[in-house]
Amino acid sequence: MKQLVTTDWLEKNLENVKILDGSWHLPSTERNALNEFNSGHIKNSIFFDIDKNSNQKSNLPHMLPLKSDWEKIVSELGIKNSDYIIIYDNSDVISSCRVWYTFLYFNHDPNLVSILDGGFKKWLNEKKNITAEIKKFPNSSYVASENSSLVLDKDQINKNIDSNSFQLVDARSKERFLGLKSEPRKELKSGNIDGSKNLPFTELINKKDGTFKKRDELISIFKTNEVDPNKNIAFTCGSGITACVLGLTNSIINGRKPVIYDGSWAEYGIK
Repeated sequence: MKQLVTTDWLEKNLENVKILDGSWHLPSTERNALNEFNSGHIKNSIFFDIDKNSNQKSNLPHMLPLKSDWEKIVSELGIKNSDYIIIYDNSDVISSCRVWYTFLYFNHDPNLVSILDGGFKKWLNEKKNITAEIKKFPNSSYVASENSSLVLDKDQINKNIDSNSFQLVDARSKERFLGLKSEPRKELKSGNIDGSKNLPFTELINKKDGTFKKRDELISIFKTNEVDPNKNIAFTCGSGITACVLGLTNSIINGRKPVIYDGSWAEYGIK
């Protein structure tokens, strides 16, 4: 797996890859990811709408879509099974990781999907070129299959409270995890899942340029937060976005694909 590519690498390979802008913003930010994309993005990028390209029949936010829907979504983006996909975002929650996880769940070659380290902010800070031109690719015939071992449901989470067969790690802030700060979604109570551990995703990112910390640092942060990267781990968060940030860093540490509780606190925390 090649989890990350640099901005310099992407600049040299713009014509050799398919590039997705997977920006998603918390509703409270009042930012519109599509409008921002339309006003400027990396050349050849395709906008990937995380909410629209999710399970539209679920009451929970941005749940994994059905396989047939995913094949249609990706085919209409013009992405082939053989394409090397680079995903970036301009989001405070590093939403590109959710798109990366979804491609892995649907068995895209793990060596052919990577995150742009530092994202769009780093690209802009380095004064690399952007465009407002929208490129349309011809439809493909994308074929997907599901790796159901990468997703957990509420029943599996509840069973694990007794069996403790895997570590459950929550990416939310310490304040939200401890119930000291109310959830952004009003229908949710505060607190956490019994037996889960807290590792705020922000601790894994370099504040200076938004890149991921190096592997040795990541291992140290996991251990400081009493998470053993050598044991089975699943990740949760508010609604399945930042859990994938932890999933990516865990993959950098041990090469494993991430296991995500898809419903996360948006499901578990319903009052």
